[in-house]
Amino acid sequence: YIDACTTMAIQLERRVVSVDYRRAPEHRFPQAAEDCYEVARQLYAGTLLEDVDPENVVLFGDSAGGNLAAVVSLMARDRGEFMPRTQMLLYPVVGNDYNPEASPFESVRTNGTDYILTAQDMADYIDMYRSSVADLTNPYFAPLTAHDLSNQPRTLVLSAEYCPLRDEDEAYARRLQLVNDNVSCYRIHDGIHGYLLNTSAVGLVATTYRI
Repeated sequence: YIDACTTMAIQLERRVVSVDYRRAPEHRFPQAAEDCYEVARQLYAGTLLEDVDPENVVLFGDSAGGNLAAVVSLMARDRGEFMPRTQMLLYPVVGNDYNPEASPFESVRTNGTDYILTAQDMADYIDMYRSSVADLTNPYFAPLTAHDLSNQPRTLVLSAEYCPLRDEDEAYARRLQLVNDNVSCYRIHDGIHGYLLNTSAVGLVATTYRI
């Protein structure tokens, strides 16, 4: 992740703040989300770094980090302490059900066995992260379960063609588009989950940075 953050800083000519949030299973929901929220709150308040313009802060995350970026945006709206202007979500985890027989998303079935990240992996991760069954329907755990997605930042969602999360990512973007004017969604063709960290996926990474 350090290499990916360094590359991102160079490619985009931006400062990158990477949050070393507490992780499951030792620290379960909502600890990671609260850690990320607190870092964002301090960034927007100007107490974490000097010379930060809140208008230029972008919440970015891939995979579980995409979940946390989306969750921080929801928390910010609900708590009213700050409001992100932009979020970028790269193959984010936004759902809660990875049972191929029950999932409403076809990509869980078609991409859930042969592309490194499996549907079973996701089910195991969900079980390790949640503190209770009730968490599964908490929007701060699974943003796709939110009843209200209004008043969210301008949003870029990038899904990966051969990722089991592809369809839930695109569904989340569509739901955001219903109530937000500035939402874009791109499917990265030939992409698998985690490609941003794959040194052999040079073309896919270059395409992502262009977008």
